[in-house]
Amino acid sequence: MEQLLIGWLKEYGYIVLFFWSILEGEMGLIMAGIFSHMGDMSLPVSILVGGFGGFIGDQIYFYIGRFNKRYIHNKLRSQRRKFAIAHLLLKKYGWPVIFVQRYMYGMRTVIPMAIGLTQYSSRQFALINFVSAIFWASMTIIPAYYYGAEILEILKWVKCHFYIAIPLIASIAWGIIYNMNRLEKKLLEKRRERQTV
Repeated sequence: MEQLLIGWLKEYGYIVLFFWSILEGEMGLIMAGIFSHMGDMSLPVSILVGGFGGFIGDQIYFYIGRFNKRYIHNKLRSQRRKFAIAHLLLKKYGWPVIFVQRYMYGMRTVIPMAIGLTQYSSRQFALINFVSAIFWASMTIIPAYYYGAEILEILKWVKCHFYIAIPLIASIAWGIIYNMNRLEKKLLEKRRERQTV
């Protein structure tokens, strides 16, 4: 099964990378970097395909916010805090939020939708989004390309020592989620304090 999956990735790598970048991204970009290191994919083409996929994904979320407000209002019920933080960040920092939102866990889909709800220029969003997507793809694929051999060794170790790797990865993921939730709470508390003054 593993060899079959690798075979598919080698044959349809750019198509998989494009759709993976629309939906999520980082793991697909790292895989593209490793395959480029092994000579099965081209580094420049991988960056362009991954970046374009990320660009298309965020454009979709932006236009969902702009033209499908009913969907957003339904989503607001479960994601109200994240939407409030997205608006707060956009108001405080402006366009750089579009650039860095790809690196913010749990906010990648919310921020473009929240921006779509505002009167922010769709042309300006598209331009910043495109530059950000190419930069994001480059910053993820290039290190995976240069350190491909080392990453493959780590993956072999993880496969052999999964009983150590799984708890380690789970604890790192928990740490990221915990710290992001703390940061969100602090931002909302500061907003409430300013509103009560």
